[in-house]
Amino acid sequence: MKVVYALTCFFVLCFASLLLGAKYASVTQMLTFSDDVWLVLSASRLPRLFALICSGAGLAVCGVILQQIVQNKFVEPATCGGLDAAKLGILISIIHAPSMGVTARMLGALVFCLLASLAFILIIRGIRYKSPVLIPIIGIMFGSVLSAIAELYAYQNNMMQSMQGWMLGDFSKIVQGNYEIIYLILPIVMLTYLYAQRFTIVGMGEGLATTLGLSYFSLVILGLVLVSLTIATTVITVGSIPFIGLIIPNLVAMRYGDNLKRTLPIIAFAGATLLIICDLLGRLILYPFEIPIGLTASCLGGLIFLVIVWKIK
Repeated sequence: MKVVYALTCFFVLCFASLLLGAKYASVTQMLTFSDDVWLVLSASRLPRLFALICSGAGLAVCGVILQQIVQNKFVEPATCGGLDAAKLGILISIIHAPSMGVTARMLGALVFCLLASLAFILIIRGIRYKSPVLIPIIGIMFGSVLSAIAELYAYQNNMMQSMQGWMLGDFSKIVQGNYEIIYLILPIVMLTYLYAQRFTIVGMGEGLATTLGLSYFSLVILGLVLVSLTIATTVITVGSIPFIGLIIPNLVAMRYGDNLKRTLPIIAFAGATLLIICDLLGRLILYPFEIPIGLTASCLGGLIFLVIVWKIK
């Protein structure tokens, strides 16, 4: 019954996302295959909906992978330097390889995000800490350093405004022909599910994983590559979106536990649902204008995170 209710709510949200926009589209026009309405749907609103679903699912899965690797519930791409590293990688690619287009930006974001994630893990392993809150604080400081380097580099190359524009999470620019790279997230989520049991064991510590015959280092590298690919794809397509990878795994773990084989589909589904809700809020508050989803996700995600911390306490 709960599954039916959840799926019903999800499809209602998806349908609302298709109807909502500056150009009015009624149910009758959709069912009668009106040319104007179906052009808007196929060129803009359906791609936007698919991008929302893929991005939400991918970011939520990213969060849970990082939390298992670092063994800390407060870690996500925004609190370990991943988003800032991707920003720096994209910026360097645009400046030094502008003719390569999306390929260069993808490779730049992937390489820098992967290197930053490895550096973050090495920093954490080298520090003796007692409070779990210290890890995300270190990650935020690490990300701030990377962000400062990116901003200095952008300032020197007169790209500050451009960088701030494409880093702000925004789905309004999603149209047919410039978003299809986001589908790379789907095989990443599937591969994560295949390795879900192994990532669950990785979250129990290196000693236990090695005792059970798993290659801990190989699984960590695999997890970081999957995370880096997802972050690079999302940042290139829609920009930076915080909190999805932080709050969704925590909410699901509070209700269903930490067995990823069972909870990973729920995490992906919940991440997609929350991102659609954030997008609808951004489109409704100042209708027919839009608030970037990076702002609505930050506000709503911050409130939910405060509730999570209060309940844990």
